[in-house]
Amino acid sequence: MKLDLVNSFISWRMKKRFHQIELFMKYPMEMQQEVLQGLLSRAAKTEWGQRYGFSDIESYDDFRSRVPLHFYETIEKDVNRLRAGEQNIMWPSEIKWFAKSSGTTSSKSKFIPVSQEAIEECHFKGGKDLLSIYCNNHPETSVFSGMSLRLGGSTFINNSENNSFYGDLSAIIIENLPFWVEMRSTPNNKISLMTEWEEKIEAIANTSIKEDVSSLAGVPSWMLVLAHKVLDKTGKSNLHEVWPNLELYMHGGVNFSPYRSQFADILPGSHFNFLETYNASEGFFGIQDTTDRHELLLMLDYGIFYEFIPMDHFQGEMSPTIPLSEVEEGVNYAVVISTNAGLWRYIVGDTVKFTSTSPYRIQITGRTKHFINAFGEELIIENAEEALQKACTETSAVILEYTAAPVYMESKESGAHEWLIEFSKEPESPEQFMDILDRHLMELNSDYEAKRYKDMALKKPLLNRARAGLFYDWLKSKGKLGGQHKVPRLSNDRKHLDELLEMNSLQAVAG
Repeated sequence: MKLDLVNSFISWRMKKRFHQIELFMKYPMEMQQEVLQGLLSRAAKTEWGQRYGFSDIESYDDFRSRVPLHFYETIEKDVNRLRAGEQNIMWPSEIKWFAKSSGTTSSKSKFIPVSQEAIEECHFKGGKDLLSIYCNNHPETSVFSGMSLRLGGSTFINNSENNSFYGDLSAIIIENLPFWVEMRSTPNNKISLMTEWEEKIEAIANTSIKEDVSSLAGVPSWMLVLAHKVLDKTGKSNLHEVWPNLELYMHGGVNFSPYRSQFADILPGSHFNFLETYNASEGFFGIQDTTDRHELLLMLDYGIFYEFIPMDHFQGEMSPTIPLSEVEEGVNYAVVISTNAGLWRYIVGDTVKFTSTSPYRIQITGRTKHFINAFGEELIIENAEEALQKACTETSAVILEYTAAPVYMESKESGAHEWLIEFSKEPESPEQFMDILDRHLMELNSDYEAKRYKDMALKKPLLNRARAGLFYDWLKSKGKLGGQHKVPRLSNDRKHLDELLEMNSLQAVAG
């Protein structure tokens, strides 16, 4: 009875917030203008505010012409100063938290500043809003009656003298959660923030089995690892047998399509719900607000001002930008943000397309530097994911992980794309699988299709089948197990692919 009252009270509070969400959906431009002016006003007396004259900026055009675009590399020196203890450089309040990026677009790590305002007004708000939206869409939910199983990263002390910290964003969020949230979460903070990933998975499984878990939150690839560990320990065939009241999985970080069928196996039944988020180290950007479409509502009142670069005109820091009011549906854009953590006109590296402009809903399409364009084919992750999904459907195959890179042209020989795929269920005919993948890539991408014409620039793609656990072992060898670390899906060079192929062949020789 007590838990029912708690569930009813929290659900009521969550639904109240939904009316504020409806407000920015109705007045998006007014909200974004208010956000921009608020950011500029708060940071006017910082080093950056004085450098670019924030106090004199009165319009978006002023802002765009006065403040240059930035990649991480161009702000790195100032970030390092923040990490060393200096303050009031990019943002007025104290910055002591830094979200460590796994650096999927470059080999070195990035340390994204996270202010207290970003934690409370963006990341915490995003967490509450996804539950507000869920409650609005599922008014009979009992999700607050049980525990939320969270799967996050780890934090580390950066410098004990200046009291600054770095780690995965998920770990920073866990470190700063109010006590009442921790009371409804499993495992406890001590286990959640363990640094050794395999030991942590074991500890989380042992702890969570004993709890009444009603929701899951974490990156799909690692949640699958945990789920199978739980099923192995309990001898159950699916997670509903372990946790009868489990009703929701909140996920993000990677495209969910390749994982959907695997989660359907361990979470059978139509009563279970999936809810996608777009939550990056730089900010909380989007939440799936509908139950029937896989698109994300762009959240406009989190202290983030948005700009966009049409990918047809992408020239790095010299790119032309447009405000939210000028975006069009179906166009591929790079995302640019200015935030309440002191990121100013920062190119995130993600690309999106708008599926709706009333309200503004998006789909993540890939990365500005995470694609294959060795032959002018401009193959983005969205193309690859959709074609792979169709090839799996038509051949009854199931993919666990994959990566692809170019095979460069030699002499008169055409180039190709080389794929390394770890199947949990292999296609009956690998050759047929690649034919289907190739056909769908041509249907989805006219540039790819043009390069494939009579094999003139691109030959049929090549397939290498990965041994079981190859990608896991590769991530482990890099010290990148868990958290937000991901296998690079598409790359314009062969560095990652050649390393993986070598590990694959070494295992075959050893076997």
